[in-house]
Amino acid sequence: MYKDKIKAALTPLERKLFTKLSTPQKIQDYLDSLPINFETAGETYMSPRRTIATKTAHCFEGALLAGAVLAYHGAKPLLLDLKTAPNDQDHVVALFRQNGFWGAISKTNHAVLRYRDPIYKSVRELALSYFHEYFLKSGKKTLRSYSAPFDLSTYKPEEWVTTEEELFDLVQDLDTSRHFPLVPTKNLRLLRKATKFEIDTVEAREWPEK
Repeated sequence: MYKDKIKAALTPLERKLFTKLSTPQKIQDYLDSLPINFETAGETYMSPRRTIATKTAHCFEGALLAGAVLAYHGAKPLLLDLKTAPNDQDHVVALFRQNGFWGAISKTNHAVLRYRDPIYKSVRELALSYFHEYFLKSGKKTLRSYSAPFDLSTYKPEEWVTTEEELFDLVQDLDTSRHFPLVPTKNLRLLRKATKFEIDTVEAREWPEK
């Protein structure tokens, strides 16, 4: 089983941590304790092993770690890529299901784009929950599409869980995987901008950049 391959690839200390993080809620609590990876020394796409060692993560790295822990406990390690208009940044979360409903584990430095409780009947429904809070300082709403659940178990654990290499190829695979549009083309011009009050409200950051 895939979870056995994950366990075999981990060190005893890593297995101890993964065992402790036995629910999506606990995984989210752990990710919330990690400072944001501001990539001050250059772009990174770290494996869960490196994320644990460096004690820092951005959204992709957090989602990858969450996927690895979920797989350790027997669940499918699934990522969801939220793709934006070209002038904004994509966001990646880890998907999970509890009692038949979808939720998401998310690492972000913003007041929005965060954890989603398992209350959504479909992945599309969950992706749509991010739409209205995904906007630029201009107020322009930018979320445009979402990926099909991206299954990390198609990769060997040593290729993404424990590698010391940057995971540029995996990021590319996710980026070019099948995506589905969220906004009907004929309604793009009808999107109302976020108000100044909404924009000001989401300015808070959890971890200050030093």
